[in-house]
Amino acid sequence: MVYLLPDADWWRQAVIYQIYPRSFADANGDGIGDLKGITSRVPYLKQLGVDAVWLSPFYPSALKDGGYDVADYRDVDPKIGTLEDFNEMSATLKQAGIKVMVDIVPNHSSDDHEWFQAAVKAGKGSAERARYIFRDGLGENKDQPPTDWLSIFGGSAWSPSGSDDGQWYFHWFDSSQPDFNWEHSDVKEDFLKTLKFWGDRGVSGFRIDVAHGLAKDMSEPLPNWETLDKLTTRKLQNGNAELVHPIYDRDEVHEIYQSWRKLFNQYNPPLMAVAEAWVAPDRKGLYASSDGLGQAFSFDILLCNFHKEEYEECINRSLAAAREIKSSNTWVLSNHDVMRHASRFGLPDVPNENLPVSQVALNVFLQNKLQDPKVDVEGGLRRARAMTMMILALPGSTYIYQGEELGLQEVVEISPEERQDPIFRRTEGHDIGRDGCRVPLPWVSNEKNFGYGSGKSAHLPQPDWMSQYAVDVEDRDPSSTLNVYRKALELRKELQGPEELEWIKNDDANSDILHFKRPGGWEVVVNFGKTEINIPAGQVLLNSSGKALENDKIPGETTVWLKNE
Repeated sequence: MVYLLPDADWWRQAVIYQIYPRSFADANGDGIGDLKGITSRVPYLKQLGVDAVWLSPFYPSALKDGGYDVADYRDVDPKIGTLEDFNEMSATLKQAGIKVMVDIVPNHSSDDHEWFQAAVKAGKGSAERARYIFRDGLGENKDQPPTDWLSIFGGSAWSPSGSDDGQWYFHWFDSSQPDFNWEHSDVKEDFLKTLKFWGDRGVSGFRIDVAHGLAKDMSEPLPNWETLDKLTTRKLQNGNAELVHPIYDRDEVHEIYQSWRKLFNQYNPPLMAVAEAWVAPDRKGLYASSDGLGQAFSFDILLCNFHKEEYEECINRSLAAAREIKSSNTWVLSNHDVMRHASRFGLPDVPNENLPVSQVALNVFLQNKLQDPKVDVEGGLRRARAMTMMILALPGSTYIYQGEELGLQEVVEISPEERQDPIFRRTEGHDIGRDGCRVPLPWVSNEKNFGYGSGKSAHLPQPDWMSQYAVDVEDRDPSSTLNVYRKALELRKELQGPEELEWIKNDDANSDILHFKRPGGWEVVVNFGKTEINIPAGQVLLNSSGKALENDKIPGETTVWLKNE
């Protein structure tokens, strides 16, 4: 029996495919992926079996941060297409039964945004500057930043206004991304206008970038960097609600999302949203509440080593938090900001206390380890497939990042001249950045650019080894990662029931086994160990993340889905 959710709740257990538009498919041959390219690949997405796609930013942008420097929130970058192309793409996806979500970037704009350009020209104390965060510099000539704060991307979090007036503007990320002042009514009203623009255009929901960062208290005196850094780390790791951070995960941010929810609920069915909020587990529910955004990514699962105990604890914590606020879980193993999990699982374990506390910092940490020649490529892919099949079996929604269904590895063969991530530039090459997970996809093994585009070379280099991961190669191989994903998504639609999970204790007390049951008699066994184990009595195999089972044995580092005989 297929368990059908009401349309208003489609998102609760959906499989959503993240598309990074510049790197998905290039229809016009200019080396940059585009909306027509996405439209051309809708049959592939339909065959894969996803319920929705989430498009990373496709708005007008100088691409100083991969499109997350937005110059106009209600248009399409000419390098990627037009609004008419967006309409055509959306219609084609919806005809295939696939919903559309778009990325909203509300923490900051591009420095090319008309508001910021007006702010720079208008000068100190102007109404135009009040939409952003400007402060006087320090020193006799005001030529020093207002604070010693560091940007998440490296370097100072302040840049001079360029107007020779001694003022500096705040940017939590790159200098091309000035932060909005969310206390200003213009900012609040304009984003409601943006959300309505895309809602009226037929999108079903939004992914909210830096959802925890909008509300800020920038009143004097501001703490120094050492205090701010310790405050960030302590609050994230300990979930200490008594620690009030001036710019991070403040309670006032939820007043913004409550106003958004009122708008979302004017649509039938209501629009959904998922928060990118790297916050302590006890704070995540505030973003996922029914009067707020509705969902928040379960990023803490990205911090787990390949150990049963770590995943069991993380899953229990996330399920409990979701039940408390009546939301659904949102599982993710890869995205455009972190190392591809097929490579991450090939790295040596890292003690949890040594792991960074943000997505960007985590990626920097892992990228430095990826240069180690001892990376286990084969084992990493095996573990990645096992973990993917595990999260697909959990209650809640699952987000898939383009190319993970091919088992793509992180690309390290990118020269300094070819790198685009501002992290690499702002740290003077010390931190590699995120380009390795943003390399364009391989579609056809023996075509130019591996079928990504027939004209110019891809905007990031595709190494030769990508040919073995091309869609046409994997399509022909029944045991390929692509076909593991396809079968899992097909079965998931048939098996998915209410958002419930029951843990099963194994008689042999094997510490390497994670075993749970879903409604309808569907069972999942994850073998985290190296040695094979027996299939539980009375169960038959539905699907396996790894090689074929022999003599009713489950291989090591493998997930299987089972059902009663």
